[in-house]
Amino acid sequence: MTNPFPQDFLWGVATAAHQVEGNNVNSDTWFLEHLPGTIFAEPSGDAVDHYHRYREDIALIAGLGFTTYRFSLEWARIEPEEGRFSAAALDHYRRVLEACHEHGLTPVVTFHHFTSPLWLLRAGGWENDRTAELFARYCDRAMAHLGDLIGVACTLNEPNLPWLLESFGIGGEAPENRGKVPVWAAAAERLGVDAGTVAPFQFCSTEAGFAVKLAAHRAGTAAIKAHRPDLQVGWTLANSDIQSIPGGEEIADRVRRDVNERFLEASRGDDFVGIQTYGRTVYGPDGHAPAPEGAATNQMGEEIYPQGLEATVREAWRVAGVPVIVTENGLATDDDTQRLAYLKTAVDGVASCLADGIDVRGYIAWTAFDNFEWIFGYRPKFGLIAVDRSTQERTPKDSGRWLGGYAREHAAARITQPA
Repeated sequence: MTNPFPQDFLWGVATAAHQVEGNNVNSDTWFLEHLPGTIFAEPSGDAVDHYHRYREDIALIAGLGFTTYRFSLEWARIEPEEGRFSAAALDHYRRVLEACHEHGLTPVVTFHHFTSPLWLLRAGGWENDRTAELFARYCDRAMAHLGDLIGVACTLNEPNLPWLLESFGIGGEAPENRGKVPVWAAAAERLGVDAGTVAPFQFCSTEAGFAVKLAAHRAGTAAIKAHRPDLQVGWTLANSDIQSIPGGEEIADRVRRDVNERFLEASRGDDFVGIQTYGRTVYGPDGHAPAPEGAATNQMGEEIYPQGLEATVREAWRVAGVPVIVTENGLATDDDTQRLAYLKTAVDGVASCLADGIDVRGYIAWTAFDNFEWIFGYRPKFGLIAVDRSTQERTPKDSGRWLGGYAREHAAARITQPA
């Protein structure tokens, strides 16, 4: 196939603040990690200390050949108390952005990647009508300090994920039933609120939550555009390739509608939509179907299915009708040869989409480093760079060297300054 990748295609790796920075003590997720009955396998602790090691980390990412680094700002650091913004935290993220530019990396910045300030959770989290306004205020303050250095902006990361998790039987409790769930009951007791109001971003799948997230995305977009009308802004979606086996068609159609299609429809009019796909999700008559017998699986027992990315990119283009950036794609495995094969197939799928005229503007792998993977803790290894957490030593894997080399080969021109 003739090289279909445009010269300004974004080739990168991604991280999220809470997963790599460490000691995000003012966030709701840190709070939830330490509760009795927590659903988190272990606390995040120091993570991989990216908060202090960002300079060498960014140099390493650029040295591998990538042209893009996607990372998130941490709202809980920037606004640790409601209405009180930290100049020190904003200055830190400005230094991170400057380091990206020094090394020729386009910064793709996510304003909210799952974690929120603990005070927001206490105030009703992502079912509180005020949250959209509060998120927009934070975006405004961040843009005033950082906006001139941002290359691409993502408002919210995976607002649709809770609906996908609910289809697996994870979360999805109605407000009136949350008090029966140990972790939400413990959270409510510690916060001094009713359990029905405990609505963290990752686990909020009510219709009120959908409305608040959509309002926050639009208010945040407006706040970002007020500072930089030219800046490309979108949100990123957890879109699995939804399939069915006989008897599961109705369930699959419902999940596809709830998780993928309505969020893609809401993306119409945005500058782009970020697509984050790890495989396929198959439904049978009893709901989520296990991996096919004999199929290779990742560390969470899920089928390894890199072809899913091409399917979701095509779906996004068909439904949303806006440019697509692959903002996450990767594999949890201790076997880097599996990861390398997975990445090759996924990238070939993106090339096929481009060859068919689909406007795909980047491929950003998840993740730069083996890191904290939310409720699963540190066991899943998605990183293109290994980390020995006893020493914090970084070691690039063959998969990272291959993808970085592929990026270098195909990136004839680097875009190092905001448009």
